[in-house]
Amino acid sequence: MTDHTIEIAGTAIAPGQRQQLEIPVAQLPTRTMISLPVMVINGHEPGPKLWLSGAIHGDEINGVEIIRQVLNKIHPQPLRGAIIAVPIVNVFGFMEQSRYLPDRRDLNRSFPGSSQGSLSARLAYLFMTEIVDQCTHGIDLHTAGQPRVNLPQIRANLDDEETYRCAQAFGAPLMIHSSTRDGSLRQAASKQGIPTLLYEGGEALRFDPYAIEVGVMGIFRVMDLLGMYPQPLAIPDFNSLKVTKTKWVRASRSGILHLEVKLGEKVEKKQLLGIVTDAFGETSAKIRSPETGVIIGHVQNPLVNKGDGIVHLALTASQSS
Repeated sequence: MTDHTIEIAGTAIAPGQRQQLEIPVAQLPTRTMISLPVMVINGHEPGPKLWLSGAIHGDEINGVEIIRQVLNKIHPQPLRGAIIAVPIVNVFGFMEQSRYLPDRRDLNRSFPGSSQGSLSARLAYLFMTEIVDQCTHGIDLHTAGQPRVNLPQIRANLDDEETYRCAQAFGAPLMIHSSTRDGSLRQAASKQGIPTLLYEGGEALRFDPYAIEVGVMGIFRVMDLLGMYPQPLAIPDFNSLKVTKTKWVRASRSGILHLEVKLGEKVEKKQLLGIVTDAFGETSAKIRSPETGVIIGHVQNPLVNKGDGIVHLALTASQSS
């Protein structure tokens, strides 16, 4: 058998080994070193190398739990290839329960980064060179930003054949064709030819059991597709709805929002989505769906301003499952 030892930050992980690493990132003003936590499971047999990343936004914690559950079910002996898992990428934001880094930069707009740049650029560069460069595939785990919640969904370049295969296998309720954003991890990895899925589910600073369950099952479905690991769970098949367009429905006035729909609900054009009232209920504005679609996200805070995005629709009038 050809040796397929993995080396990360100067540490060699031999076939059949499971190794936890702490890669130094930067010191706090107190001189306390902050490190990037990494778990590597290198299988006995060579094969695909899949990275799993969570908490690139420090307040998005569902991915941390998804990765924990996945790692608890994987053993090196039956694994073909390798799992490189980083449950908390933005360690600084995670400690502060913040989306951002201490320099107020969004890490997911800082890739591929620079070894001589800002803190966010340096962390992005470290992740690219030590993690992404080792891998053949990637899954990046997210939630909605505050104060919103998302239906579990995959966002990916569905025009790429291998990425599409992985998105189908993941089996989230929806897979949305989405162009990459400048500076995102998905964009940087895609430019290196690495098929990458971005999973969204739930809300910031909250565990969402359904989103976590979908995420865990989806990762094992992808691993099964890639021939990496025998299924450790009784996972039902699930057909994702492919979507190419989404639209935010915005508040037509400021006030208190009373939603009339739920995540995952199918709505028709002109269907009532909610009502915005004043504090006395004397005036109100009805918010109706501009298109036929599925509710894939909405605000959690009922206090809204005119123009706020309140309901996110996946447009399905011309879609088929």
